[in-house]
Amino acid sequence: MSYHLEGRLLEVCNCNVLCPCWIGEDPDNGTCDTIIAWRIDKGTVDGVSVGGNTIAAVAHVPGNILQGNWTAAIFVDENASEEQEKAMLKVYTGQAGGPVAELAKLIGTVVSVERAPIKFTVDEGKGELAIGSNYYAILEPYRNATGAQTTLSDTVFSTVPGAPVFVGKAPQYRSRNPALGIDLNIQNHNALQSTFVFDA
Repeated sequence: MSYHLEGRLLEVCNCNVLCPCWIGEDPDNGTCDTIIAWRIDKGTVDGVSVGGNTIAAVAHVPGNILQGNWTAAIFVDENASEEQEKAMLKVYTGQAGGPVAELAKLIGTVVSVERAPIKFTVDEGKGELAIGSNYYAILEPYRNATGAQTTLSDTVFSTVPGAPVFVGKAPQYRSRNPALGIDLNIQNHNALQSTFVFDA
């Protein structure tokens, strides 16, 4: 089983800015409620092309992120074919090994796997993420003194292993999932963007 995936990440959570989870510290609120979305711009899984699709996890992290035991709902782009969905789930459930498997093993319980319309856009560092009607976020980056996006790298935890992330905030972040105990409508909390290349 092999894969090569290239794409972009949008991520928000209810930690303050900047999220302590990425450096191995406990979440600001004791627990962390997050949405992580990976837009696959191009790539294959065992020869199946999966480019043009997004897969996302809405997750409740019960404590320190490195301890795992996350509870998650998985969302697959409604435009994906059945073959593409199966291929992406192989990777993002850890069955295909590689760098994504290290992340997937932190999930203890998956409460649902659903198809949904997913909007994923990034334009000049500003992002927008929508999954169905219950999940929505706008993301804006922090910038350095010359206007370039502020980056975070060499962290103990990452949702894009091997790549730096652009740190920012979410002027809007809304998430509602009763099965996960999540009901949020907050402003100006943590947000992250990145690009990734995953190989296995």
